[in-house]
Amino acid sequence: MSRGARCTGVTFFVHLKVRIKNSLDPGIFLDSSINNMFYNTTGWYIICRESFMGDKGSQTRRNIISKTLQLFCIKGYYHTSINDILQATGLTKGGLYGHFASKEELWYAVYDEALRIWREVVFQGIRSGSDPLQRIQTLVENDIRNKLGNHVFAGGCFFHSMLVELAGQSNAMSRHLLQGFERLGGLLCAWLEHADQQGLLKDNLNFKAIASYIIISLNGAAALYAADRDPAILDHTVSQLHFYIRQLKK
Repeated sequence: MSRGARCTGVTFFVHLKVRIKNSLDPGIFLDSSINNMFYNTTGWYIICRESFMGDKGSQTRRNIISKTLQLFCIKGYYHTSINDILQATGLTKGGLYGHFASKEELWYAVYDEALRIWREVVFQGIRSGSDPLQRIQTLVENDIRNKLGNHVFAGGCFFHSMLVELAGQSNAMSRHLLQGFERLGGLLCAWLEHADQQGLLKDNLNFKAIASYIIISLNGAAALYAADRDPAILDHTVSQLHFYIRQLKK
């Protein structure tokens, strides 16, 4: 295990790079106390633990992020002005820029907060020792019913909305979003590999293609539901993806 630490403003970050003995075990991925974590294809989990000091400055920073997340979800990144953020937070420009040097820097902090919220929702009820195919089915149901159905993000799905809006506008932010989907795809592939090792799957399956299909289906449901708000879209998506996953079994 290697450690590194740095201080930025009032926020203290500790980075840990942990080699998991069984890289297919997602248990550490599910620690809700860790704000930034992802699995990569080398079998490493990269963890960023964020600990806020309990002072007024950190509370202000959290309030900026929370209010801006709502604005970005409803109005979008480009249609949210600095004045909108100032009005929502009650800050002056100096107060805002004392925490974030630019609107783009604020977006990255908002992304991290959205990721934390998403992770708490979609990994609920998933345990590392459970059937890996059941983990995928639970993730699908949580993402569709609990995230979209319960309107966790105002306006639909933050990640899908941002991906559509930022495409062709900001290569850096678009790539950041895509990397998040790639990490989710890596986790799904790891679970499928685990299921294969347990003898649960048919032979010669393309795990990457399966993971991509699931992620594309989740994003498609987010787009349709944002436009229509018809609960039948959610029910149909869950039903079809569960059927698809069952067809992978021997």
